[in-house]
Amino acid sequence: MLLTLSHVGIMGQTTHTNHNTNGPSWQHGVNQLPELIVDSKNHKVLHILAYVRDYSTLTTYTDTISMFREKMVDFMIPANPKTKFKGWLTPRLLNSRSYYRFTNASGLDSVSDRCNHNFSWSDWVGIMSQSPLPTSLQKVKTGSDTIMDRYSPRRVWAKNDDRVSLDVNLLYDDEMRHKLPGVSLFFKKEDIDFERFKLRLEYDNVVEGWVGPTNLMGYKFDIESTGRGHGMFKFNRYDQPYYVTTNSEVYLLDREYITVKEAKKWDKNKPSGDSIGIYYTADTPDLSSEIQNLIARVEGLDHTGIRLALPIDKRVAGPPRRPRNFGQNVLQRLKGMFGIDYLNAKRKNKNAWNQFKRDQIHRNNSH
Repeated sequence: MLLTLSHVGIMGQTTHTNHNTNGPSWQHGVNQLPELIVDSKNHKVLHILAYVRDYSTLTTYTDTISMFREKMVDFMIPANPKTKFKGWLTPRLLNSRSYYRFTNASGLDSVSDRCNHNFSWSDWVGIMSQSPLPTSLQKVKTGSDTIMDRYSPRRVWAKNDDRVSLDVNLLYDDEMRHKLPGVSLFFKKEDIDFERFKLRLEYDNVVEGWVGPTNLMGYKFDIESTGRGHGMFKFNRYDQPYYVTTNSEVYLLDREYITVKEAKKWDKNKPSGDSIGIYYTADTPDLSSEIQNLIARVEGLDHTGIRLALPIDKRVAGPPRRPRNFGQNVLQRLKGMFGIDYLNAKRKNKNAWNQFKRDQIHRNNSH
């Protein structure tokens, strides 16, 4: 069986980044590849490369962390459920650039390119598996179909020639939720409550009665949740709620059928960020002025100067060493032979950690 597939590849793309006082600007080029004929007997895994824009915010009663992240991800989807290679439907990170802004009620307004907490939902929302078109849209060129919940639309289909869009409200659509295994597990957790979870998918070249990864052009989602963050912020007040919003846009750059052997090579040897770079599609919109200003602030940071200005924590550096005499050196070797040094270091580390937790909790309660 032969399958004809037209797609856009990243081979031959060039990307240049120019930073100035008005913020960064990107120039990119995209080459249109000819039609690809795939022999499904030998090529059993669909490899997809995508560019993601992630806008996420974590807020409490007093603090706010805003994040913009752009990244390259890939997916590996078996064409046949009987294929012994499982692959992955959730995005696997290949390269990323992150920009954070921290604000609080005391007037703090700082930026950084790193944060110890991963609160975004974009790492869990992957590619939805194949779905059939509604019967009312299979034999018409233009039309729409809506599946209602009790009070609001649960699923909205829209078709215009060979282009199809699908809007899903995953709060009320259990069937579609199960098609995203990375997300469905979070709905079962008692400490996380979703207040909004909407997903929009865009398909092109829809000639059969179904849509799936082979004709998916991109998708975006809007999530608002309460509770995500308690497992990360170990030292904050546990009675304080955490609100997380994530708005992400996923643009598919390239898809290609490969053999299982090639897919296993991709799985075992993940490309590094320097080797793959970050690429954009021709229809990727420009960044807003607010995001461009954030990027300019982060790019202008003096990381070396900031690190040198930080006061040294004596609990990490330790007290200054004093010269030992012959007897002290012999005693130190004996402690090492019997493991006494290891036990002492472990006890000191535990005491320092407990003291750090007490100091942090006291500081949070004082605010």
